[in-house]
Amino acid sequence: MRTLSFEFSASVFFVLFSALVFLCIPSNANAALLYFDPAEASIFRGDTVTLGLRIDTDEDECINTVDAVITYDEGIRAIDVSRGESILSIWVEDPVIDETKHTITFAGGIPGGYCKRALGDPSLTNVIAQIVFLSPGFTVGAKENPSVKISVSPESRVLLHDGLGTEATLRTQDSVIALLSTAGPEGSDSWRDEVANDVEPPSDFSITLTQDETAFSNKYFIVWNTQDKQSGIDHYEVMEEPLEDLYSFTWGRADAPWKRVESPYVLEDQTLNSTLRVKAIDKAGNETISVLVPDTAIRSLSLNRMVTYGLATGLTLIVLVAIVFILIRRKRQIEGIYE
Repeated sequence: MRTLSFEFSASVFFVLFSALVFLCIPSNANAALLYFDPAEASIFRGDTVTLGLRIDTDEDECINTVDAVITYDEGIRAIDVSRGESILSIWVEDPVIDETKHTITFAGGIPGGYCKRALGDPSLTNVIAQIVFLSPGFTVGAKENPSVKISVSPESRVLLHDGLGTEATLRTQDSVIALLSTAGPEGSDSWRDEVANDVEPPSDFSITLTQDETAFSNKYFIVWNTQDKQSGIDHYEVMEEPLEDLYSFTWGRADAPWKRVESPYVLEDQTLNSTLRVKAIDKAGNETISVLVPDTAIRSLSLNRMVTYGLATGLTLIVLVAIVFILIRRKRQIEGIYE
């Protein structure tokens, strides 16, 4: 079974959202269903299909963590995973596609928990992730598969929202995709069209600065989370800009030192004398930037700054002493003239 550090993720969840450990009374069934939508599909050669991985829970049942392993047959390619409509708001493990093993893995949590869909819900609020598959084009000598199966592996786990991390009984349903033997009409790539039509940036978000004795050797780190409702978040970038550069617009330059990272992110400047900027970029290239300036009360002087301030202070004192000396000397010269 795939190993995931839920002890660490629970620590991070506690720092961010105390609601994650809210106790609810579990039902007797303790079951959840992971399934694909659509369960059956047909695609032309060279085209794509998007399958929504969805979850249903039993009556009065709540879950807060999904650790998923998706497998798919040889003969089709997984090319992308969209989190735009996901009910998972905290991602412990970002989606990873392993084309060699034909697997997709990810894990995430839902602060406050997720319970059964409300009556009349059009099934749009139980999406875990949307997975984009590509039917390969024609290749001489390649094995032709009339259909392929996409499954939720038995390694997958769903945890109840009971404050104890209880594992729910998991049921799954596969999806079968028929690979048509002909090429489709030009421009029928639905996923490519969706990304091309995405002109909305990711949602606004905030940055949280924290320090925890149980994480990152008690170093300061930041956490954040946001969503993009159309093409989904592609990646995040961070910049720690020294406060003395605040008005030089370094972050907006074409050669600005942005660094690709994930949340949580351990700060390089542990003195907190930097403006913190996080950029969320969706799969269409739209971006949203959030900024955090650490509070003055928790900043400290680095060795470099101490040396700099010490030199500056020393030079200032030398200049002041020189000025006083010149003034005194001039005063004495003037007094000598009038004696």
